[in-house]
Amino acid sequence: MQFSLLSSHVLGAATISGMLFSLAIPAAACTRLVYHGVGDNVITARSMDWKSDILSNLWILPRGMERSGQAGPNSIKWKSKYGSVVVSGYDVSTTDGVNEAGLQANLLWLVESEYPPFDGTGKPGLTIAAWAQYVLDNFATVAEAVAALENEPFTIVTDNVPGEDRLTTLHLSMSDATGDSAIVEYIGGKQVIHHGRQYQVMTNSPKFDDQLAINRYWEAIGGTVMLPGTNRAADRFARASFYVNAIPKDEDPNRALASVFSVIRNASVPFGLNTPEEPNISSTRWRTVFDHKRKLYFFESALTPNTFWVDLKGIDFSEGTGRVKMLDLGPNQDHTFSGNATSEFKDSKPFEFLGLQ
Repeated sequence: MQFSLLSSHVLGAATISGMLFSLAIPAAACTRLVYHGVGDNVITARSMDWKSDILSNLWILPRGMERSGQAGPNSIKWKSKYGSVVVSGYDVSTTDGVNEAGLQANLLWLVESEYPPFDGTGKPGLTIAAWAQYVLDNFATVAEAVAALENEPFTIVTDNVPGEDRLTTLHLSMSDATGDSAIVEYIGGKQVIHHGRQYQVMTNSPKFDDQLAINRYWEAIGGTVMLPGTNRAADRFARASFYVNAIPKDEDPNRALASVFSVIRNASVPFGLNTPEEPNISSTRWRTVFDHKRKLYFFESALTPNTFWVDLKGIDFSEGTGRVKMLDLGPNQDHTFSGNATSEFKDSKPFEFLGLQ
């Protein structure tokens, strides 16, 4: 995948236009967007773009689970207040998920990420593999999460992507049933949080401030006149930002859901796409769409013909009787499920978050 890399200065529209097609770096990719509909209808969608099978499964995680930041002796500890349904990455991390209160967390690639140093002293450590899970376990709303994260209760600890010789560099997005949203990045070793309903879209490089500057250029042109059409992060950001607010605000929740699915598919990369001179272009592997109001979590794999969903209202998340369960999605998520798949989950041991060895 290729993404525009701009300086951190605010750039004029003409400069941005020229740079969109010149400076680029290869990386992995994803897109995330939040739809604000009528009648408090909020829907969050994301795509997972990766160059190979990311070994994802769906998990039900109840309340009351004891967690560790997996960063050695000085690790942050907590007990989950909320149950959640998550999609794993390599079955060692939470890459996407929702909790029973209606909060969603998504992790997307950001090559510019630079985390504070961690030497085992000072603030406790939190493995980046459990960053999204920490949010889902502890908070009901974006405002709650932002208030806590602003105090920086932990230091993010990262390591190489499983099976690869490159550091895991991610940023975090959150959205809730009120339509509130936040983007959390680490730039130059410092946490940067963008909080507000207006932050509906997140992709990848460049950093979020620069994405907003690029998007202002396309807003001035107008999406009905012309939109950028490549698979680069800045182009996907512009398309998703236009379409998520251009689609009808239909009162029928199923029609609204269909419109949101259309937008996230529009921002996806065709499966198997490979450009020899751009070997890191990443196919869309899967997509999730969360209906915050109805608490329906939809999953769509690129390799199966069916979209299915998990109904959080039908899950026992209680600490006493709730069970850890897994839905085996198979290699490349090629197992086929249909309709409401909540009953298809099987009891399982929880996966272990990858941390310091």
